[in-house]
Amino acid sequence: MTDATTRPERRPTKKADQRAATMEQIFDAAEALFAQRGLYGVTLKEVAQQVGVHQSLLHYYFKDKKELFDAVIARRAPVTIERRLATLDAYEREAAGKPTVEGALHAYLDADLDLYGNGDIGWRNFGMLGAQMSNTAEWGADLMDTHFDAVVLRLIQILKQALPGCAEEDLFWGYHFVTGGLMLSLGRTGRIDKLSGGLCRSEDFAAIKARMARFMAAGIIATCEAREG
Repeated sequence: MTDATTRPERRPTKKADQRAATMEQIFDAAEALFAQRGLYGVTLKEVAQQVGVHQSLLHYYFKDKKELFDAVIARRAPVTIERRLATLDAYEREAAGKPTVEGALHAYLDADLDLYGNGDIGWRNFGMLGAQMSNTAEWGADLMDTHFDAVVLRLIQILKQALPGCAEEDLFWGYHFVTGGLMLSLGRTGRIDKLSGGLCRSEDFAAIKARMARFMAAGIIATCEAREG
């Protein structure tokens, strides 16, 4: 008889592997449908049909489509949060007490822009869901609060170091405008493509990354200086 220290770990069963694979397919299908049509434009039946399973399976795991939507968000949100927190922490160490607004915004934005710009279709869909959440008071605001408050407040901490004399409300308004630009970009609406006659493209995240932090930093600094003046 073996004790607890020598007992071999149980390997996942074939059934467990199949269940995990099916759940990933459900999440992928739901993510794509929600990204295109929003929470209210999708039914659990449509998700089930997309995956090729019976609708009862989705009802077994999720009481309604809102619970499925929340689970879809919870699958990827920790990845982007951990990336941005790690980048902000690394930037603060490198800045050695002298961060800049543009540097802080690059740390906050660039890791995310790389993820959504270079990632697979799943990340592009998740970015579109983020754009929906940030602009939907009824159900999106709570999800944003649940998942993303920590990384936003971390950014604000570094901006306070960069602009110690700036009114705190101006920094939060600055974040508000930054996230508006980011979420519009994640929405990939194609509007800028049409307006610019093809000169700019919604899919060109490299161009967004090259400009957004500098543009937003100038606005935040100008707002703080105007109040001081």
